[in-house]
Amino acid sequence: MIRIFWQFLLLAAFAPIAIAAEPGTVTTRPLPDLPRPISNNAVAAIASGAGVTLFSFLGLESGKRWSDTSSAAFALGPEAAAWVELPPVPGSEGRLAASAVAVAERVYIFGGYTVAEDGSEKSTPNVHAFDPDKRTYIAREPMPVPVDDSLAVVYGESLIYLVSGWHDHGNVNLVQLYDTVADSWSQATPYPGAPVFGHAGGIVGNTLIVCDGVAIHISATERRRYQSSAECYRGEIDPQDPRRIDWYGLASHPGVARYRMAAAGMSSDGGWVIFAGGSDNPYNYNGTGYDGRPANPVPTIFGYSLALREWRELGQLDKATMDHRALVVAGTGFVLIGGMRENQQVSASALSFGLVLP
Repeated sequence: MIRIFWQFLLLAAFAPIAIAAEPGTVTTRPLPDLPRPISNNAVAAIASGAGVTLFSFLGLESGKRWSDTSSAAFALGPEAAAWVELPPVPGSEGRLAASAVAVAERVYIFGGYTVAEDGSEKSTPNVHAFDPDKRTYIAREPMPVPVDDSLAVVYGESLIYLVSGWHDHGNVNLVQLYDTVADSWSQATPYPGAPVFGHAGGIVGNTLIVCDGVAIHISATERRRYQSSAECYRGEIDPQDPRRIDWYGLASHPGVARYRMAAAGMSSDGGWVIFAGGSDNPYNYNGTGYDGRPANPVPTIFGYSLALREWRELGQLDKATMDHRALVVAGTGFVLIGGMRENQQVSASALSFGLVLP
């Protein structure tokens, strides 16, 4: 069955998107630009009766230097013609590679890392809940193991998983489980593959899909190096004990491994996890690859169908994009906020897109 998905944010400046009913069609619509370019920013959305409000926190500004790490936060309301700047995220320094998810009308912001003038990086344990009505941040229980470039997903109505990620000097295989009601942490079944950072994935019901990222290659004869991981895994959460995840290997997605894709799960049409953009050349925060070559983004969109148990190529974006923390689900469509475009240019654009799924 062909099912048409389109983005329906109730923005006064935008009319609904007309989509041709042809599988593989991607229809895009620009939203208002952010007040300034930002990349590697933590993003989330909150739905209400009035529509969907988009959020962006932290990240890297256009200079791409250590001093361009940002504490800035922005929101775009359901009928707003422009983003508004929110109070900055608490902390003495800006940071990037944080994660954000929305639960019960609050946005939870996790970790990220700071960059010092000498280039040294430090993972931060900070956890804050942002209250959009009061425009305030509430400090929550810090992460037991501080991580950045982790995958954050919401399970049920109160639980958040942080899957793998980077901690100061290396990747961790931990799956840290945060209870938003109890404000407490526990450890879930560890990630079964090579620990990674900059990976992507999503959740539908009890099922997690996690792919790619960067692993550390260790050799007795050479310095350790960063290399792409083409591994994908499916995790089945035990609803009786959410700390238990049964992990299974999954065939790799179409094409080569990607770094910092935008991804999200959607429950419609049997359940899909959608992946967009990213780069096939892992890179440092400034967009320069660990191999010394500039990284470039890709425009490809693909997805894993839980009903079909297979990967499908789903089309291409109008513009290639990379350096994303997540793909925002807004209604029945998706939004990319900020990121990097060609030539590692930090972008202020926000782009909604719809898909025609097979």
